[in-house]
Amino acid sequence: MGVLTACLAFAAVALLVTVTPGLDTMLVLRATVTGGRRVGYVAGLGVAAGCLAWAVASAAGLTALLSASRLAFDALRVAGACYLLWLGARALWTARRATAEAPAEEGPMTGRAALRTGFDTNLLNPKIGVFYMSLLPQFVPDGASVFWTSLLFAAIHAVQGLLWFGLVVGVAGAARRMLARPAVRRRVQQVTGLAFIGFGLRLAAEG
Repeated sequence: MGVLTACLAFAAVALLVTVTPGLDTMLVLRATVTGGRRVGYVAGLGVAAGCLAWAVASAAGLTALLSASRLAFDALRVAGACYLLWLGARALWTARRATAEAPAEEGPMTGRAALRTGFDTNLLNPKIGVFYMSLLPQFVPDGASVFWTSLLFAAIHAVQGLLWFGLVVGVAGAARRMLARPAVRRRVQQVTGLAFIGFGLRLAAEG
């Protein structure tokens, strides 16, 4: 299998993973609703940067050490779960406060906050590293550099993610006027808050 064929095969699998609705899509959607399209794009960049950080670590073999150390894996997993639970609780509290105090709303999410949230959420999820470590080597052709080919695959995945997030931001941005209505915005906060908590509990419960 040549490099081009390997890239196409990996791209097909990675595309399915990318477009499956999950935490990253919820993050970008929420950032777009609360801060606008630019903030949504920045949140997508943060997600991609976090994934690339794990990909580089995987290519360098660092995630192999992480998977071999149960204590390190569990520590990072618990930290990531706590971060997600905190994001969820904050979103629910914002929705509750906006309900109790009609005019009160959460301020627009800034680009810096969106970038940090997207990056931290992925960096604190060890499953991303294990995903890269277990998936990337399966597509590396015989005789090819594992390190550089893995980085090439990671770049393909990052580009796919950015394109998908661009689509999410475009749709959410077009509907932002409707989504930004107080009642709808509270509902978005509630749904994303529950989603964050659900992802956090699932991450904490998984061994």
